Amino acid sequence: MGRDLSALFDPVSVAVVGASDDPAKYGHAIAAQAVRADGRRRPVHLVNRRGGAVLGRTAAPSLSALGEPVDLAVISVPAAGFEDAVDEALRCGARAIVAITAGFAETGAAGRARQQAVAERVRAAGAVMVGPNCLGIADNTTGLFLASDTFTPGGVALLSQSGNLALELQLRFGPHGLGFSRFVSLGNQADVTLVDLLADCARHEGTRAIAVYAEDFADGRAFAEAAADAGKPVVLLTAGRGDASARSARSHTGALTTSADVVTAACRDAGVELVATPRELTVALAALHGGRRAAGRRIAVLTDGGGHGVVAADAVETSGLTVPELDEPTRDRLRAALWEQSAVANPVDLAGMGEQDPGSYAAAVAALLAAEEVDAVLMTGYFGGYAAAEGGLGGGGTVLADGEQEAARLIAARHSATAKPLVVQSMYPASPSCRILAAAGVPVFAATEDAARALAATTPRPPHTGVVPLPRPAPPLRESGYLETRRALEAAGLPFPTAREIHDESELLLVTQEFAGPYVLKALHLLHKSDAGGVSLRLAGPDELLAAFREMHARLGAPAYSVEAMADLTDGVELIVGVNRDPRFGPVAMVGLGGVLAETLRDVAFTLAPAPADRAERLLRGLRTAALLDGVRGRPPVDVAAAAAAVATITAFAAAHPEIAELEVNPLLVRPHGVLALDSRAVLA
Repeated sequence: MGRDLSALFDPVSVAVVGASDDPAKYGHAIAAQAVRADGRRRPVHLVNRRGGAVLGRTAAPSLSALGEPVDLAVISVPAAGFEDAVDEALRCGARAIVAITAGFAETGAAGRARQQAVAERVRAAGAVMVGPNCLGIADNTTGLFLASDTFTPGGVALLSQSGNLALELQLRFGPHGLGFSRFVSLGNQADVTLVDLLADCARHEGTRAIAVYAEDFADGRAFAEAAADAGKPVVLLTAGRGDASARSARSHTGALTTSADVVTAACRDAGVELVATPRELTVALAALHGGRRAAGRRIAVLTDGGGHGVVAADAVETSGLTVPELDEPTRDRLRAALWEQSAVANPVDLAGMGEQDPGSYAAAVAALLAAEEVDAVLMTGYFGGYAAAEGGLGGGGTVLADGEQEAARLIAARHSATAKPLVVQSMYPASPSCRILAAAGVPVFAATEDAARALAATTPRPPHTGVVPLPRPAPPLRESGYLETRRALEAAGLPFPTAREIHDESELLLVTQEFAGPYVLKALHLLHKSDAGGVSLRLAGPDELLAAFREMHARLGAPAYSVEAMADLTDGVELIVGVNRDPRFGPVAMVGLGGVLAETLRDVAFTLAPAPADRAERLLRGLRTAALLDGVRGRPPVDVAAAAAAVATITAFAAAHPEIAELEVNPLLVRPHGVLALDSRAVLA
């Protein structure tokens, strides 16, 4: 069930420590909001060390002076007095603390140590603490107002590392009828974490969707696990996704893995809607808040002008959706409802009929929502203009305005009778007609790209099974050389060609008596053997092998070499499979087209490791070059199931070895029947 945060969101009583009459102090803003609800559901006490009056109310000089227990204490005092204030709150029975005070982990090691000591005392007392260095909390469902600003009530819980972002969202939410169930400023997360709050909001009946702004993740994997289990839409806006997660990566996997890849993979695995801006976050929430989901990605576009229709169709396809031609029965229904010059293929264009009969909008929407070949509808263009306060054809004449509003009511009724998403883009989103639609739960946008993005948010995501738990740690690897890594992977079930370690010519000749060529010769103790000229392929027999050894040894002087059976590459496809250990999300798996061109082609996909075989196969099928797996230009298809099983083996092995910072098998040769790992490398943390 997670941590009990009931005292945080619905306390029996509240005290604001550091309440002030000085408008320049945060204790003034918090106190002003807190007293709004005084006595409605709980008493609110103000505490100022000088006593006297604050906001026209008597202020106690200390929590102890109140003479009664306090369930939740908001602490907004200078950093020097913070620890004493926390200790007094705990002595007075506080089960929850909201720590506004700054000057802790964000200032360096000393501040981090102070913060940790306070958090340990809070947990030891059985209490919970948000912050320090936070901007407060609010819960509209319980009448708790402990932030400096008010928030319009609604169904969205916002968990944010930015207070100003909350204010911007407040402004953006208004036109879409969105509001807040809860707001929590995360602060330094010394005790209560984003994961704790997300899990609690998932259980909260008043919350229908969860919005998160996080600049970093203390435990990204735990966040993904909590989001996957939320059972409600989770929309994430995060910053800093473009930086490389491993600047000093020593494998192709590490060099190809960025923070953006990791966050994107975690969100996909967990079913989180990932956005890049506050505007996009609002768009996604407007689409998801009502709980509608499209069955597929087929969109019908309805327009009253050709230009809007073409632009909308392009925007829909850019968002990864399709605009298919409509089936003949649907076209027949549209022809019966519209006039002769209307286009009924898709986009559907009223071609001016709306100016004569605004009801044609409603008739066309009804036909499209009823079409089996349509998963969602986008209406775009002038609708709303006839009833707009200013503008519109004929100066917004009464007949057209009344007709358009009646059409809006018919569209709203049809929308409520179907589960299919309907999204509207209008030149007049604030018009009375569009407000009728918005009030009925139809998302209305001014920008075409926002309408398309909203539809994309409602369409099916790739199947996700959440985040696969990490396995128990295996006995750690002591050596990470090529042969040691290879033996460990072989023991885990990954097949390799026959190989023998040799140190001189006599040992090399003994190997040629053990198995026949063609051979591969590899210089050991080189991480990137191919780049250093430490690999020779297709050595037909003992003579070629010996000559290659003499040349390579004279050039590199490696202490040891590996002689291996040369695999038949004729009908195979070379893949790369790797795992990079991210400091926030743990092991992250990468699969893609491999070989020496892995970094050049960059055709790769990511998921949190371990990756079960079914997930691995979906990643492989999603590569740009996935057609190679099914055979091209007369080549036979390769064994994708065996490749997926190998990915599962490799990623499970890496996940069970936390001492491995980077693990890579490249190439993994996938053949018509089975797979063979041709090279591997590991880098210990």
